[in-house]
Amino acid sequence: MTRPKKNIALLIATACLAMTPAAIARTAAPAAPDYAVGPQYDTTHVYVPADQFDAFVTSFSATFGGTTSKQGEFQVTPTPSLTKSQLVLTPAGTVSVFGFKTPIPAPFGDERNGYLVTDMDAAVSAAVKHGATRLITTFPDPIGRDAVVQWPGGVNMQIYWHTAKPSYAPLVTVPENRVYLTSDAADAFVKSWVGYAHARITADDRNVPGDEIGQPGKTVRRIAIQSGYGKMLVLVSDGQLPWPYGRDMTGYQVDDLGATLTKATAAGAQVLVTPHAAGGRQSAMVSFPGGYIAEVHQNAAR
Repeated sequence: MTRPKKNIALLIATACLAMTPAAIARTAAPAAPDYAVGPQYDTTHVYVPADQFDAFVTSFSATFGGTTSKQGEFQVTPTPSLTKSQLVLTPAGTVSVFGFKTPIPAPFGDERNGYLVTDMDAAVSAAVKHGATRLITTFPDPIGRDAVVQWPGGVNMQIYWHTAKPSYAPLVTVPENRVYLTSDAADAFVKSWVGYAHARITADDRNVPGDEIGQPGKTVRRIAIQSGYGKMLVLVSDGQLPWPYGRDMTGYQVDDLGATLTKATAAGAQVLVTPHAAGGRQSAMVSFPGGYIAEVHQNAAR
């Protein structure tokens, strides 16, 4: 080997030896894609009796403001069914409202929300890779494609994709997906969701007074998570939850809790748990016409 060729070989070998295992891993394995679109496309799924559909939409809109989509009747499941359907887009979060006129085919009705993704097949594949189980394989709906998956702990969610890309205004405040679990499943769920959603844990407090979820004298764990899909609050307890805790799927942040509750009750909603201090906020529980229960909170002044 001539001297120039020896020098080139030596430089290549030296460069390879200088690379740390972490650097080699970064070079060999690019970061997995994030399929999130934005928290304004996280729609809580609200199932109400068909005869209370309009009352719920009116009450929820009067409480949080915003706009509604055109109401229609559709088959949104892959098997025969018919439901009234409408979006309520508020500054504090979006809900997809369903009022079935037929029996609801399984597994629908048990999913807590729907997340819009940029690539349907890749997102479902990533969810399965991170520990989710498909409760129903991907199917077409009138405006796109859907799948329902279950995460560790029995947390059901819909993943959806639209043929025509939707455009919703950014939220003023991002709602929380409120997940109640026992310690048997909490860590497995958090690991799966954080991995799939490219999320970060912003707080993990293992000594939260149980009063926050109606368990005075007990201690619970609160895990706050953020991702491109929005916020999530995982509440870990012994599962012995007094009603209505655990029936709420979403927490809505408002600027003035008192004023919001006044609007809610004037619009036919019922305050189930009056405002109380919880996790640096004032929190209340509200039941809307049709039975949808939500947590509503105002963050403490700083």
